[in-house]
Amino acid sequence: MGSETKENGGWVSVGKTIRQLIAELETFENKDLIVELSTDGGVSSVPISLVGKKDGKCILMYVG
Repeated sequence: MGSETKENGGWVSVGKTIRQLIAELETFENKDLIVELSTDGGVSSVPISLVGKKDGKCILMYVG
């Protein structure tokens, strides 16, 4: 992912790399916050249970 994609907000449609996600998470003061996943803009969310790798992608999973 080039800087052009990042600068233009292209991550919205392309996604973020693990490196970009870690950099963003490092800005949080409280590193003990629970991480949850939402697919509806935050209206509802579920905790991330597992992190895996599939088809060359990092997958955040909820197993409930």
